[in-house]
Amino acid sequence: MTSAPLSASASADRNPRMSALMRLRRYFRGMLRMETSAARLEKQVRDYVNGGLVLFWKRQTIYGAAALLCGFYYDVEIAVFCYLFIQFCEFSDTWVSLRIVRWKGGSLREARRYRNLLFLTATLSSISVALWAGIVAHLEGISSHFMPLFFLFAAGLFAAVNNHQIPQILLLRLVVYTGVFLYIPISDLLAVMPPLKNFLWLQLFTVVFVLFFVIECSIIFLRLYRRGLDQLDELRRERDRVQAAYEVKSQFVSVVSHELRTPLTSINGALGLLRTGAYDNDPAKARNILEIAHKNSIRLSALINDLLDLQKLESGQMSYSFDEVDLSDIVDECIAAMETFAQSYGISFDFSPSLQPVFVRADRDRLHQVLDNLFSNAVKFSRRGEKVEVRIRRTGGRAWVEVQDHGIGIPPNSREKVFGKFTQVDSSDRRSHGGTGLGLCIAQEIMAAHGGSVDYTSTLGEGTTFVIDFPLKD
Repeated sequence: MTSAPLSASASADRNPRMSALMRLRRYFRGMLRMETSAARLEKQVRDYVNGGLVLFWKRQTIYGAAALLCGFYYDVEIAVFCYLFIQFCEFSDTWVSLRIVRWKGGSLREARRYRNLLFLTATLSSISVALWAGIVAHLEGISSHFMPLFFLFAAGLFAAVNNHQIPQILLLRLVVYTGVFLYIPISDLLAVMPPLKNFLWLQLFTVVFVLFFVIECSIIFLRLYRRGLDQLDELRRERDRVQAAYEVKSQFVSVVSHELRTPLTSINGALGLLRTGAYDNDPAKARNILEIAHKNSIRLSALINDLLDLQKLESGQMSYSFDEVDLSDIVDECIAAMETFAQSYGISFDFSPSLQPVFVRADRDRLHQVLDNLFSNAVKFSRRGEKVEVRIRRTGGRAWVEVQDHGIGIPPNSREKVFGKFTQVDSSDRRSHGGTGLGLCIAQEIMAAHGGSVDYTSTLGEGTTFVIDFPLKD
């Protein structure tokens, strides 16, 4: 009977420790996992390698001087052994670094492979330095250990300043050096067990203070480098945004120039012929030319209206006049207005209204604008002789209008082009159907203002179904 409370109590006792460990784990994971992309990790690896190669001869000078001091004051054989071991590690690290210098860049997986190779060589290098310091401290016996401790301090500070590009390597070096740094004074204390006033305790306290300084320097350099990487990533994102804006601008110039050039050429040609009086004696042809000019002027007016609507939407100045409207009546009006246009393409409409009245709260003119766009697109992209099916249905408190054509369809992964600004699935100057590429973008914004949406499903070569939905009016 008491097992459950005891178990709960034990779990509660463990929870604070577990949560503290989890927080510590998340902290180190956040600190160490700096690479968010292949480009970022590649830069870290290259920065680490370039810094290491620049400091190669400085390290060689330090190792050579340390070996001479060790051989002169302690033991020649140990000095030679430690120096050769360090040189082997230096050779391995330099060999990997030169491979990375010749590396042309690649995937995140490849960048991680090179980072792991550098981690392996850094492990050998850290062990060689720690081994040298430990052996010298052992040879000194119980003493102040100035030389090995100072050598470890210099190695830790060198890692903080020059190895912060790859935090895993920095952490490795600090852990190895800290272990030996603490082992040297603690081993003396355990061997002698002196009173607190003894200099061996002072040596331990000094070592702890120096370790705190080295770790704090490491964190500072790591944060500064991370901040630099974050700023570089932000610059890359800004560059991508500028590139995307440039592409939109180019698309806009392409579409608008196409849409302007064709009707303006036709209007200029018609007016030029009439101005010369070439058809003064043929009123029928003159009227036909005027009709062509009139149609093209309407096309130009539609382009200007789309541009003005887009500007209003982007500035938040689009005005709406909401009222309760019968959705079936509006759809029927739009189909009647589109009949002549559809007949010119050899297309007819098949309208299936809802069996029940469907009332929605909408701006009548703006809803006309959305439906006109969907109907005209369905007509333009249908095959001659086909029907455009229009259906209204009610589902779950919402009204749906479906516009289905049996035309060429839309390629997969084209959603951004379909609803983008100044973009079309076929946006070349030789595309088969005119348009500014703004209609569906504007329709999407208008439907959002109505608490609805516009979407589509399509099968290439079989047709497309566009759907708009509204909340039903109570």
